[in-house]
Amino acid sequence: MVMVTPAAGRYLLWGGCRNTNGWSYRDGAGLTISFPRFVLVMLDYRLLAVDIDGTLVNSQDRITEMTCRAIRRAVAAGLRVVLATGRRYSRALPLVESLGLDVPVIASSGAIVKNPLGHQTLYRAEFPGPGLRQLISLVRRLGFQPILLGDTFDQGFDYYLDPLDRPNTFVESYLQANPDCERYWPRMEEEPPSDVLAAFSIGDREQMLLVEQAIHEGFPGQYVTHVLRSPRYEGFFCEIAPAGVDKWSAVRTVSAMLGVPLEAVCAVGDDVNDLPMIREAGLGVAMGNALAVVKEAADYVAPTHDEDGLAEVVAWLLGDRPFPQTAAVNRANERRKAE
Repeated sequence: MVMVTPAAGRYLLWGGCRNTNGWSYRDGAGLTISFPRFVLVMLDYRLLAVDIDGTLVNSQDRITEMTCRAIRRAVAAGLRVVLATGRRYSRALPLVESLGLDVPVIASSGAIVKNPLGHQTLYRAEFPGPGLRQLISLVRRLGFQPILLGDTFDQGFDYYLDPLDRPNTFVESYLQANPDCERYWPRMEEEPPSDVLAAFSIGDREQMLLVEQAIHEGFPGQYVTHVLRSPRYEGFFCEIAPAGVDKWSAVRTVSAMLGVPLEAVCAVGDDVNDLPMIREAGLGVAMGNALAVVKEAADYVAPTHDEDGLAEVVAWLLGDRPFPQTAAVNRANERRKAE
C-alpha cells in the first residue's frame, strides 16, 4: 500500500525496488505499483525558511507573480513561511507585508528576530562592550569604516556611523541608496552604542576577505563572518556577528516559538550566509543561481531565481510535483536514517 498525502506534507511508504524506469511496490494482493524515477521518502515540512536576495526576489529585485502566488498558496495550505535575510529589518518588512506573512522575520543574517505585527523584538544578538571596541579598532586600522547595526527600527534609523570616519566610494554608494537610515555616533570606538546586534564593512572582495581573515586571526572563535555581495549595492560586504549567531540559530529560535521540530524545517537560499540553515535544516535547497559551495551542501537544487525556482520548491513541498532524484538527496536520506 502506498500512502500519499496532506497539505504541507507528503508521505510515501519506505521501501520498494528501484529499476531503470523508476520505482515499484507490490501490495498484499500481488499488485505491482510503479512510479517514475523520483525519490520516495517520508516528508512533512511545516516551516519554510526563505532567503530574500537571490531566492525570493529575482535579478531585478522583484518577486514574480508566480512566486508570490506560490508563497500565498503555501501559507493557505498550512505551511509557515519565514523570511531569513541578510537585509536590515526595515528593508525586509515591505516584502513581508506584501506577502501577508504573520510569522517572525529573521533579519541581519540572524542577528535579530522581530514580529512584523507591532515590530516587537523577539530576539537580538549582543556584542560585549570591550569586544566591540576592539573590533571597531581593528576594522579602522585596516583602513575601513565600521558600520554598526542597532535594534533601532522604532527610532527611525538602522545603523550607526562615526562622523569622523571618511567613507570610501562603496560606503558612499550604500549611504546614497539608503538615505536617512543612519545616525551619527561620536566617539564610537571609545563609547559604542549599547544596542548593537551586528556590524559590517564594505569594500572590494579582496579587501573584505582581508578584513574577515584579520578578525578571525585577532579574535579566534569570537565572531561569525560572511563575505558576500548584494545585487543592490556596489562592492562586497563583510558581515560580522557574535559567535553562534547566523540564520540557522535564528531559524531554531523561530521554530521553537512556532512549535515546529527542526526536522520539519525546509531552508532555501543561494549565498554563504545561507549555508548554516541549508546544512542543518531537515531539508536544504539551493537555488540554481547559488554559489557552488551552497549547491554542494544542499539536498536539492531548484531552478534559478529568474526561473521561479522558489515556486518550484513550494510545488515539491505541497506534493504538486515529486522531488527530483539527485545525488545530494541520497546523503540527506542517509542522514535522516542515522538520526
